[in-house]
Amino acid sequence: MVDVLADKRTATRFRILVEIADRQPAVSQGEIADAVGVTSQAVSEYIRELVEDDLVTKEGRSRYSVTKEGVDWLLRTSADVRRYADRVSEDVLGAVQEDAAVATAAVDSGETVSLDMRDGLLHATPGGDGPATGVATTDADADEEVGVTGFEGIIDLDPGEVTVYQVPSVRSGGSDVMDTDRLRDAVADADLVAAAGVEAVVALRRADAEPAVTFAAGDVAAEAASRGQRVVVVAVADQLGRVTDPLRDAPANYRVTDLT
Repeated sequence: MVDVLADKRTATRFRILVEIADRQPAVSQGEIADAVGVTSQAVSEYIRELVEDDLVTKEGRSRYSVTKEGVDWLLRTSADVRRYADRVSEDVLGAVQEDAAVATAAVDSGETVSLDMRDGLLHATPGGDGPATGVATTDADADEEVGVTGFEGIIDLDPGEVTVYQVPSVRSGGSDVMDTDRLRDAVADADLVAAAGVEAVVALRRADAEPAVTFAAGDVAAEAASRGQRVVVVAVADQLGRVTDPLRDAPANYRVTDLT
């Protein structure tokens, strides 16, 4: 569980900092107390601690502002909460949901199966020994799809990572100025390789790698990473924003680097 949800005090601290950011600079501790559900005295104590931790500055009576450090903490924590919420909504299985999975062995309708995520796809194994289970609604042989319902438990899934390598446009040298050997090493362990732009496709081909995706690379990378995949995206500089925008909202980590 993310730190902000680990205990009530940390969660309250987060909520109060959000309220200050929303109301600054004129901050009514009484209004925050009503919004958060604590006493005004408790809000005063929390604000004092936030000021001491350099997350909030006091500019006068009832005048507060969130510092740069406070904004950074809110952004990091909000991203953690969003990733956790996405995991709950997608991976904490509801009893009324029905979904398809790849059978790892022959399964009979009505049989209890264990569920896990492999290569970005839900898999069902006969038996209920895993942390996440369900009940098969169809018969299936190995490697066939099987309907599953009656889900219980949580699928063990760590968000994947996306590494975005920037390629200069053809006007600035394109794939000619890329470190081909380093790119070849970068894609060697990737579960998915995507390209955004002609120069990116050529750079990957020079590194003996054929991209699986050449359109909507950011959206595909975000979806793959949310399913635990390690993704490499090579993108032309002028298309970088189209790749990173979807990644900012994805429940996964990403970084942008240069191979020139």
